[in-house]
Amino acid sequence: MTFTRPYFLLLLGLLILGSAHAQPAISAHRGSSLVAPENTLATFRTALKMPVGYLEIDVRTTKDGHLVILHDGLLDRTTTGTGPVQNLTLAEVKQLSAGKGFGEKFNGERVPTLNEVCQLLRDWNKTHTQKVNLYVDCKAVLPKPLVDELAAFDLLTDAVFYGSDAFLESLKQVSPTAKLMPSLRNADELPGKMQQLQPYAFDVRWASLTPELVQQIHAHGIRVFSDALGFFENAEQYLKAARLGVDVIQTDYVLRVSQALKEMK
Repeated sequence: MTFTRPYFLLLLGLLILGSAHAQPAISAHRGSSLVAPENTLATFRTALKMPVGYLEIDVRTTKDGHLVILHDGLLDRTTTGTGPVQNLTLAEVKQLSAGKGFGEKFNGERVPTLNEVCQLLRDWNKTHTQKVNLYVDCKAVLPKPLVDELAAFDLLTDAVFYGSDAFLESLKQVSPTAKLMPSLRNADELPGKMQQLQPYAFDVRWASLTPELVQQIHAHGIRVFSDALGFFENAEQYLKAARLGVDVIQTDYVLRVSQALKEMK
């Protein structure tokens, strides 16, 4: 029997992805931020004890060029500081509490550096059989220092990078084998982004998930990540994503997702 090229790609993609993922992996959004302050070592330590495949982190750069983990460009919401983090040196950032809103127990938490998070994850992976990888949201960082820090801790190969298409393209120039994950709003964007970036995965909007779109992406051997945040954080939605074949569910409720998937299994 002779297969046409599109059919062959479809078959190959489904075989690869179908065998690799019995059910979705879970990504801890900014760590387990419901039980500890987001993007802190405290929350990452907590999340590592949960059934997660990825820790999602947001990387920004201080005035003196250090890479830190902070979602917002401004310090105001999550720390005792004010203004843009890019206007402060690392020493100044480290004077601030990153436990804002979580009571006295977390007053001593500080904005972590990427280096500190990498050390934590490297040490965890050395002593646990179930490896956890980084989901890196590249907020404000240059590709080379980001790549260099992850490579120093042997975390580059399995890290997944989310960011603007322009950033991901520049990252690919520095690290051709980096696992890129651009956003995808609809199927119309698929051909152009595949040609430009050759992505490892797509971050697909939850509301855009359909059987046809997931199958189309998988047919090219590309994975599907999606954020079950806000309105979609419930068991019905988690199970829907699992049935669609979503590869990674990102969530603020790791244990809730895990329990729903167990019941499905």
